[in-house]
Parts: sequence; structure tokens; C-alpha cells
Amino acid sequence: MFKGLLITQETDNDRKKSVATVTELNENQLPEGDVLIDVQYSTLNYKDGLAITGKGPVVRSFPMVPGIDLVGKVLESDSSRFAPGDLVVLNGFGVGEAHWGGLAERARLKSEWLIPLPEGIEAKQSMAIGTAGYTAMLSVLALEKQGVTPESGDILVTGANGGVGSYAIRLLNRLGYRVVASTGRMEEADHLKSLGASDVIDRHTLSEPGKPLQKERWAGVIDCVGSHTLANACASTQYGGVVTSCGLAQGMDFPASVAPFILRGVKLIGIDSVMRPLKDRMEAWQRLSELLQAEDYDAISEEIPLDKVVETAYKLLDGQVRGRVLVNMKA
Repeated sequence: MFKGLLITQETDNDRKKSVATVTELNENQLPEGDVLIDVQYSTLNYKDGLAITGKGPVVRSFPMVPGIDLVGKVLESDSSRFAPGDLVVLNGFGVGEAHWGGLAERARLKSEWLIPLPEGIEAKQSMAIGTAGYTAMLSVLALEKQGVTPESGDILVTGANGGVGSYAIRLLNRLGYRVVASTGRMEEADHLKSLGASDVIDRHTLSEPGKPLQKERWAGVIDCVGSHTLANACASTQYGGVVTSCGLAQGMDFPASVAPFILRGVKLIGIDSVMRPLKDRMEAWQRLSELLQAEDYDAISEEIPLDKVVETAYKLLDGQVRGRVLVNMKA
């Protein structure tokens, strides 16, 4: 038996609702896979928050153990890629949505979803990074590969207080870029500047409907928000600039025009972290191990036990959580 967070579906007055409870589980309940893992740490991401609170249609089948990230030690393996004792990391691949995820002390997964714990990063640090930091790195890599350099101009990061935004600011700063952070919590401006933001702007300057083409301000954008914010970011990106889209905190809609793309040659690049090929994952994690330093993890993440995950999920969706949430499965 082992402890895990299980989401079940109940009917209340003819309406279905999700209920998340920490409970005892059995290895026989785990789904199919060729690697059994003793989970050391997981995380609480925005997507996990939607699944746990039932505020978003994330879970595809019930019951479900959420948790799109995990790091742990291999207990059993039928794969030639991994042996008992190996430390492995998982991000995405529908885990926590269609396949039981990381918010339990045991996980059985497919070996093709796993990568070895990168050299230079400890197990705990890998989950302080998690999908959020890994997505931020993918976004930074996209800017680099499109030729955006520190000399190109300012980089806008939206949703800056979230996990992706926090890591994006730190990574860009380490690479020498000048970063402008957009947030709805201006009281956190000093914190964002401590991460490396040169300026902090109120998200309301971007989150309302705007003109299809606006003053050129950004050489690049890492957008975690979507909706009007993404549209305005594109409209105010300079000629030949690059916008990456990796989140939907404001919404899935994109109320924009083609003007920035056909009149200024702006490029909009989608950042998928869920089904990313292993080659891209390895590249991103290698860069993370090179750029991040020991003090970064504590600056961007907080640690909680599994028993605190449900209440923290509600706080996360209410915008009351700063940076990353690391879940210690052994606490």
C-alpha cells in the first residue's frame, strides 16, 4: 500500500463533480507500463490545479491520480533503457490526465516517457523546475533559434508571477536579456526584479481589447496568458520579432488580427511541452543544468507535503501562489 491523491467523480443533484482525496492505494491499481517508480517529488502545476478542483476538463477518465511531473527511483523495469536504482524524470505525455500521475508514492509508466535525471541537477531541484521551468526553457530556446539576442531589445514575459514566468525571467536574465515582466500582482514587483526583471508593468495594460497594430516595444515575448494579452503582445512586437505562446491563464481565445504578421513579419511560435520529442527534452534539461544555480530553486519554489496539495490547488487558481510548488512525497 502507498499514499496518493485520487480524483473521483460523484453525482450531486444530477450534476457530476470531481472530488480529490489523499488515500491509500495498492500497486495492483496502477495502470500498465514497463517501469515502476518510487516517487520522491512531484509538483503542482496550473493544469494539476484545474484537475484537482474540477474547474477545467483536464481529467479524461476516473479515478485519476493527478500530477504531470515526477522524479523518482526505478523499482522495477522491463525496459532496456532503465534499471532498478536509476533516477528518472517525467514531464507531460498525458500523465495526470489520461494515465495516473506523480501525486502518489508509486507510479507505473511507459519508459519512452522518461528521461534520466540530468547531470548537475538533484532530484528535488528537478521538480522545483518541473514542467514550468522546462517550458520556460523551451520558450527561451525558441527565441534563440529565431535569432533573438540580448542586443535585439526588450523581452516581455506575461504571467510573470507564475512558474513559467518566474523561470523565464531568471533564465533570460542569466543569458543577458533585458526583461519586462507583466503581472496582475504589482505588490510582487520587487520579487520579480530580484529574479532579473528590469521593469514590471501591470497586466491591465495588456489584458483589455487593443488596436490590431500598436507601438513597437518588444523584440521577443514569452506569453503564459493567451487571450487579449497575447493579441496585444503580438500587436506591440517590433518588426521581425518573435512571440512564443505557452499558456492560457487569461483564456484560450486569441482575439487578434493578421496585421502584426503580414505588416511587421512577427513570428508566433507555439510551445508544446506535453508531447515534446525526447531530443528536445534532453536539450532543454541540459541548458537548465548549465544556467540555473543553487539559489534559484529556493527563490522560485516552495515545498509542501501531499496533504497540503488540495488546498494549495485552490490558492493557485486564485492567483495566491508565487512561482513553483514542489510536492515532497516522503514528507
